[in-house]
Amino acid sequence: MNRHFVGDTAVLLGRSLRHIARSPDTIITTAIMPIAFMLLFVYVFGGAIETGTDSYVKYLLPGILVITIASGISYTAFRLFLDMKGGIFERFQSMPVARSSVLWAHVLTSLVANLISLVVVVGVALIMGFRTGAGVSQWLAVAGILVLFTLALTWIAVIPGLTAKTVDGASAFSYPLIFLPFVSSAFVPTESMPGPVRAFAEHQPVTSIVNAIRDLFSQQPVGSDIWIALAWCVGILVLAYLFANVTYRRRIS
Repeated sequence: MNRHFVGDTAVLLGRSLRHIARSPDTIITTAIMPIAFMLLFVYVFGGAIETGTDSYVKYLLPGILVITIASGISYTAFRLFLDMKGGIFERFQSMPVARSSVLWAHVLTSLVANLISLVVVVGVALIMGFRTGAGVSQWLAVAGILVLFTLALTWIAVIPGLTAKTVDGASAFSYPLIFLPFVSSAFVPTESMPGPVRAFAEHQPVTSIVNAIRDLFSQQPVGSDIWIALAWCVGILVLAYLFANVTYRRRIS
């Protein structure tokens, strides 16, 4: 059964990746908005924002990486919605295909596409002057956090992809996720925010994720931030995975 699932997932993953290869504007569009934000904040607002660091692009990059993921996962919901409306799922049900492999193929496609977008964004940040003394272990830790966060948000994206009534509704859910980093420590220290806003910013997942990545890049002790970030990512991932699979079973039953 496991071998059957892995084989089916690999075949369907190849199908989804071919769709992206034929439409590279998906990755380009995903990367353009975060890069535009990075250019805007560094070269327009950066001089007026006090962060206590010598390089604003270094302070900003972790938040831009989170925005890159949040904007990228909307395509998962979009592609899943098109498959649902196109009757692909009904066709797969009449074939000896592991049911869960259909969802996993979309999720892994999202992971691959988002990782490519993240590499592009980091490349632009390097051109803009981002430098870090982080070693291999720190980079692996950053990559692990970003992979977990991508999987968590992607499984959330599966739910509107399965339940939305229109294509706009399938992808519009990502807008609040893109906005969330703006009310966090991604762009300015939370100490500069008014009381209620600061309280929200300091107790939402993006702040702990951004702080942990920033500390890893700076080779600073990460303290409790990395454990809080991992707890948020794993908690969201588990709940989203369970809810998405329940929704999927209801849709195909």
